[in-house]
Amino acid sequence: MSEKQQVSSSYWLETAPDGRHPALTEDLAVDVAVIGAGIAGLCTAWELTRAGRSVAVLEAGRVAAGVTGHTTAKVTALHTLVYDRLRRTRGPEGARLYARSQSEAIEHAARIAGELGVDCEWETRSAYTYARDTGRVEELRAEARAAAEAGLPASFVTETGLPFPVAGAVQVTGQAQFHPRKYLLALAADLVERGGRIYEDTTVLGLDEGEPCRLSTTTGATVRARDVVVATHYPIFDRALLFARLSTRRELVVAGTIPADQDPDGMFITPEEDTRSVRTAPYEGDRRLLIVTGEHFTPGTGDPRARFERLTAWATGHFPDLEVTHRWATQDTEPTDTVPMVGPLHHGARHAYVATGFGGWGMTGGIMAGRLLTAQITGEECEWSGLYDPRRLKPALREAPTFLKTQAKVAGHFVGDRLRPSPPVESLPPGEGAVVRADGNRLAVYRDDDGGLHAVSARCTHLGCLVDFNAAERAWECPCHGSRFDTDGKVIQGPATKPLEQRDL
Repeated sequence: MSEKQQVSSSYWLETAPDGRHPALTEDLAVDVAVIGAGIAGLCTAWELTRAGRSVAVLEAGRVAAGVTGHTTAKVTALHTLVYDRLRRTRGPEGARLYARSQSEAIEHAARIAGELGVDCEWETRSAYTYARDTGRVEELRAEARAAAEAGLPASFVTETGLPFPVAGAVQVTGQAQFHPRKYLLALAADLVERGGRIYEDTTVLGLDEGEPCRLSTTTGATVRARDVVVATHYPIFDRALLFARLSTRRELVVAGTIPADQDPDGMFITPEEDTRSVRTAPYEGDRRLLIVTGEHFTPGTGDPRARFERLTAWATGHFPDLEVTHRWATQDTEPTDTVPMVGPLHHGARHAYVATGFGGWGMTGGIMAGRLLTAQITGEECEWSGLYDPRRLKPALREAPTFLKTQAKVAGHFVGDRLRPSPPVESLPPGEGAVVRADGNRLAVYRDDDGGLHAVSARCTHLGCLVDFNAAERAWECPCHGSRFDTDGKVIQGPATKPLEQRDL
């Protein structure tokens, strides 16, 4: 990639005020401790504070700066091609509950934005799942029928605002898009004003599910809470073996400005072409910000630089007046049986809960999770608790082929990556990294722009797979479960909670 093509920070992080919170330095006792300050964690904490619970949010980094800060921020119940599948695997009632829970999340977020008076650039748009291949038209028609039967304002159309023809599309009206960080910073401020607490730079290391639960942290402080919510995107605790039912994918984002009269006026996604997602956002003057997402891949595999070039070429090819200003990447966690996992952490859990597996649709999913977990913790009924229950078995067994494929891929990396040839350290150019052999060990070695070498253990601190280097983002990534580390081994993204160990060459 050229210097202009290097990954920049997320547009959402650049254009929202940077509210900082202290690290936790003293022991603390609250009703509920929420681990993770992304959309699922903050929405859960906000709802619980409104319900009268004392709440502490523990965030390893910054508020709304992880996966949530790198999303495309579509607030929609149309999740590519999910309803026809749900109708077949969960029945019409399961599809209806899914549609209703996601649609109510949109309405709830709109009410909150109005109530708090936050300017989060909320815009109502239609959502589309489209295809250019005529061979997929019947698939789209089936999805439109299933979505409509589930209760969504869905229809099959052949015309969209995209600057190219489509064979067909599912259209769902009355959906939304927003600035996720502005919305969540407003929630965080209101939470604190109501007595809730937020602690940044505080990584949770351990969970003791006693009464009360006890959390240990990297700062040395202990948190005692009657209930604990694990909302770290990918769960940092493996006692429920949820990692065996989740897979991780990384996806690239290219953004820039276009003339406002070229706005396609909608939110679009296609499963074709290694996924392409398109939407716009408000910008200055007579221009709109175009956001294009695609090129998904497993962390720690392939060459993201070539993928960025393909995505940029696609975006500029279809929007010739696009002036690219930002490039970043996001990460999604996919459940093997389609539906997110929100509820008790494991079969024996009495006071530990989890929210994960949103599969790229974390905006409505996170808002929904906040309401669902609050209902469960406060003893209220929620109609779709069973649909999202992480302890479900029948749907997981029904999706056994996907489960086995996911585990085979993990096993392949665990064994196969240890057989990769090792390049000589001397061959590393500046800005590059590689896993090399040294004294019988595998080291992750990076050469900085000044020629200095940085060496850390190549063994991921989560479950021991070997990391690989992402040259576009200059990060070490684990292909097994998606943990990410900077060039000095510091954790960027879990489920790992401990850094890669420093090594001498």
